[in-house]
Order: sequence, then C-alpha cells, then structure tokens
Amino acid sequence: MTGPTDTGPTDTGEEAGAPVPGEPDETPGETPDDTETDDTETDDTAAAADFEGPRRRARREREERRTAQARATAIEQGRREAKKRAAGKPVDQSKTPARGLIRGLKLLMWSALVSVVVVGLGLVLYFTPVMAARETVISGLNTVSKEEVEQAAAIVPGTPLLQIDTDAVAERVATIRRVASARVQREYPSTLRITVAERVPVVVKDYPDGSHLFDRDGVDFASAPPPPGLPYLDADNPGPSDDPTKAALQVLLALRPEVSGQVSRIAAPSVASITLTLVDGREVIWGTTDRTEEKALKLGALLTQPGRTYDVSSPDLPTVK
Repeated sequence: MTGPTDTGPTDTGEEAGAPVPGEPDETPGETPDDTETDDTETDDTAAAADFEGPRRRARREREERRTAQARATAIEQGRREAKKRAAGKPVDQSKTPARGLIRGLKLLMWSALVSVVVVGLGLVLYFTPVMAARETVISGLNTVSKEEVEQAAAIVPGTPLLQIDTDAVAERVATIRRVASARVQREYPSTLRITVAERVPVVVKDYPDGSHLFDRDGVDFASAPPPPGLPYLDADNPGPSDDPTKAALQVLLALRPEVSGQVSRIAAPSVASITLTLVDGREVIWGTTDRTEEKALKLGALLTQPGRTYDVSSPDLPTVK
C-alpha cells in the first residue's frame, strides 16, 4: 500500500516576504507624512527667521557662538583637569580674569600711552622752534603805530609760541597811553596776533602845555589838538579817580546823540552841581547824577521849547526860562 507522497511547498513563483503587487512599497518606521512635516517645520523656521529681523538674528547668532565657545572652553578645561587628576598632579584652581577687568586694563594701558604721547609732543613744541613766533599780526590801530606796539610787546623772534606769556604781552602793550586794552592770541603754527583797542577822546581840557584828551574813563591819554565838536571839561582835578570828573562823564555819556552833539562845555565843580553849555549859548542845569537816564530823556523833549536856561535837576518838574 502506497502512502501519500510528502512533497515540499508548492512553488507559486512568489517568495515569502516579497511585496504584493499593487501595494505601496513602505519602509518600516517611515510614513508619507514625515516629508510633509519637515517641509512645514522648515517653512515655519524661515518665517520666524524673517520675522526676527537681521539685527536680532545677528545678536542671537553672536550669543549662540559665545555659548558654544564657552561650552567648548569648559569642556577643554575639564579634560585638562581630569588628565591632571589622573596623573596625580595638583589642579590649578585659579579663575580666568573677568572680561571687565581685562577691558579696564586695556583702557588704562591706552590712556597711559596717549598721555605719554601728549606730554612728549608738548615738550617738543615747548622747547623746540617747531612752532615758533615768526610773524606778528597787529590789528585795531588808528593813531598808534605798529612799531610802537611791537616795541612794547618785546617779542623775541623765533621764541616757541608756548613759551610766550600772552597776558604779559597784553599788559605791556596796554602801557601805551593811547591803548585802552590789548588782546594777544597764538595762531598756530607760527603767528602771534595782537588786537588793540585805542582810547577814544570824550572831553578835552586846556593846560598850559596844550590841550589834553580824556577818554570815557577819565584817563588823560594824549596831548593833541581836539577833534572838532569835542566838549571841554571844567573840573579842578580831572582824572579816573576824581568824583566830579566821573560824574560829568556819566552825564555826557547818558545824553542822546542829538543832544550830546550840541554840548560845547560841561562843568563839574562838584558831583551835585553839574551844568552843560550848548554851542548856541543855552545852559542846562543838571544837578546831581541821580536819575540820569530820566533827566536825559526829559532834556531831549525840553530843548524843543524856546528858552535860555533849562533846568532838569528835578526831573518831575523840569522848567524852561
């Protein structure tokens, strides 16, 4: 009796595990949605980067680089310390100097260097003729000569500008009688400028040796013929420290231009009895220097009225006779 024959699996032309036609070829652990998700995340990152702005992005990138550098430094430091411990060597516990300390040391070093350069340059300019006075420019002269100013200034040609005492030079120039004030300036590289303000005559007084001119401060600065229309001063001891002289000049300088041009003489025997004489012979009784501005204003209106004597000693009750 013959038993059933045991045969192997039937060859159907398909191997176990082969893909079935018509079904998608999928790799385990990978889904079709993965690509989509990555693209969406990329788009979101790009949008966030665009929204972030270039400055903020650059700042963030710098912070990331610093963090990565600090992490790398810490790792390297830990590796070295572990190596030393393994070799039985003492571990250096010193800390790296703070960034602010290093910045402060650099600033101090640069400040010291700049100071040395400035001091060195100053010494060179002070002791060498690199910037010496080779030219003197004088301005503001009218009656005073340039030679007179140069002689009073007494500047040695070739002297370094930094060695010239400008205040001392100005004081020497101001000793000239006709000079009211002087200003001296250095103009680098090699010029010294002297600006002169001459005295202007305000009144004149006759002396046995001739006419003397006085400026607004009462200084007798010249003996010369007076300019036309300059009023004469009647005072016993005219000068910058004489009270009647100062009172007379105060009154004269307070007058309106149309009135001061009519004054031919001003008398000040005392500070309380000042009188003016006009070119046409009319007289003005002024009195003291109290309320000078008000008196000058009243006199301008009062002179429009006919009369010989105008009294403004009491500006509340001016009179014409």
